[in-house]
Amino acid sequence: MLHIGLTGNVAAGKSTVAALFERWGATVIDADTVVRELQAPGSPVLAAVVARFGPGILAADHSLDRAGLRRLILGDPAARRDLEAIVHPAVLARRGELLADARARGARVVVSDIPLLFETMDPAEFDAVVLVDAPEALRRRRLIERRGLSAQEADALIAAQAPSGPKRARSTRVIENDGDAAELEARARAVWDALTTA
Repeated sequence: MLHIGLTGNVAAGKSTVAALFERWGATVIDADTVVRELQAPGSPVLAAVVARFGPGILAADHSLDRAGLRRLILGDPAARRDLEAIVHPAVLARRGELLADARARGARVVVSDIPLLFETMDPAEFDAVVLVDAPEALRRRRLIERRGLSAQEADALIAAQAPSGPKRARSTRVIENDGDAAELEARARAVWDALTTA
């Protein structure tokens, strides 16, 4: 089984590439999806988050107010570390279960979509690491135009992540996403073919 780690800073296009890889046959384990499942109402992880940050981070339906929590931790590095200490171990355990399930099913290619791969994991755990990257100014524009963030929120979100330069040097392959959707698909396909036919 080929295990690919897929990563990229916010608004670089990683989720689009993950969807392409899935279309071409990969089993995708999406860390963001795992986090949302683990933080569902009634879950131990959500209970721990509320215990640390207070009930004010819940929406009216008792689900997590993700935008509110994001604003809170972006302005407070200690709060972000506390959140990561609650969430990351649970995500790691669940990802391990999903990986074992995929292996047991005989999956040929598994893609672990992990935004903070270099910040939280050892890249050596993967057979290959693919970084999706785009210029910071373009990522900032995408956050404002596509996600509705303010300029200040976009800047804070970008600043909260490690720069992509050192990540590029540590990646097996880099997919540039500075063009249109067709260019991204062509570049992603070239990387997919190189990794899966090697």
